[in-house]
Amino acid sequence: MTLATANDLAGVTDLAVATNEHLANVSNTLIYSAMAVYTLAFFAYIAEWLFGSRSKVGRTAAALTSTPQARKAPAVTVQNAGGTAVLERPKVVVRAATGSRDVPDGPGAHGGDEQGDLYGRIAISLTALAFVVAVGGVVARAASVQRAPWGNMYEFNITFSTVAVGVYLALLALKKNVRWLGLFLITTVLLDLGVAVTVLYTASDQLVPALHSYWLYIHVSTAILCGAVFYVGAVGTLLYLFKDSYENKLANGGRPGRFATSFLERLPASASLDKFSYRVNAAVFPLWTFTIIAGAIWAGDAWGRYWGWDPKETWAFITWVAYACYLHARATAGWKGRKAAYIALIAFACWLFNYYGVNIFVSGKHSYAGV
Repeated sequence: MTLATANDLAGVTDLAVATNEHLANVSNTLIYSAMAVYTLAFFAYIAEWLFGSRSKVGRTAAALTSTPQARKAPAVTVQNAGGTAVLERPKVVVRAATGSRDVPDGPGAHGGDEQGDLYGRIAISLTALAFVVAVGGVVARAASVQRAPWGNMYEFNITFSTVAVGVYLALLALKKNVRWLGLFLITTVLLDLGVAVTVLYTASDQLVPALHSYWLYIHVSTAILCGAVFYVGAVGTLLYLFKDSYENKLANGGRPGRFATSFLERLPASASLDKFSYRVNAAVFPLWTFTIIAGAIWAGDAWGRYWGWDPKETWAFITWVAYACYLHARATAGWKGRKAAYIALIAFACWLFNYYGVNIFVSGKHSYAGV
């Protein structure tokens, strides 16, 4: 090799290193920019809750059912094509007979108020913008290391939070009633990204040999998607518990506080929240099963054995068992409702410990790439 050729190769190497460093800096800038936009979205969601009021439907329902005189209001007679027609007084169902509940979904965070709705739409627009910027940050990180950006906890965190927001926006695009989820989602996304850029940040680097496999794209991508959907389900489950307690208190003649009333009456009914949580958890459970199987196959390729009860493998299996128990409980009459919801929250806690606790505090074959 001539000296000129060696110099050319060194120059190419230096250029590649400089390019990768530049892309890493671009990724960092985009992630910080996404955090800034998410912060604006957070305040817009707060404004939606603050400036939104009780819906006109809710106020009308209260007026129609609050007094015996209102409940005995006469029917309405109207002219109809030269004759008359009798319309029954509109029946507003707020609760079914004693022992059962038929509570309609609330109007949402905006409370049916036009100003609140405007702030909510602004919040969603900002969330979508931040999502696009965050996707750019993840892609730039991948380009800087020329691999999938899932080699350490920092990369997993920024991808996980981005996918979680993507799941939320996808549900909105499918016309699902999930706008109430926005404030809780963005709050935790900001916390997650804050931890990522301050505590978990790791400079761009190449993967350890065990991770050089196409199974990285299959196993880790499905794990991230499952975690994001499990998170959405956990938020729905937690809110279900609050809303169920609120409805129980009303059913027993109690008077919840003004803040609890203003907040909880805007959410979907407890039955709707319970159904939502169950559906998202049930939908993603088969994918979590595949994730564990894919991880076992990858372990066979990398370490020569499919299962070794490594801490990460063990807690992945514990998480699977916990969600299986939840799905079974939802199908068992005596365990529906709150009991099943507690199991769902325990299952998600297992998933969180499998990610944060095992990676940080427990040593094993998955303890690579630092944090």
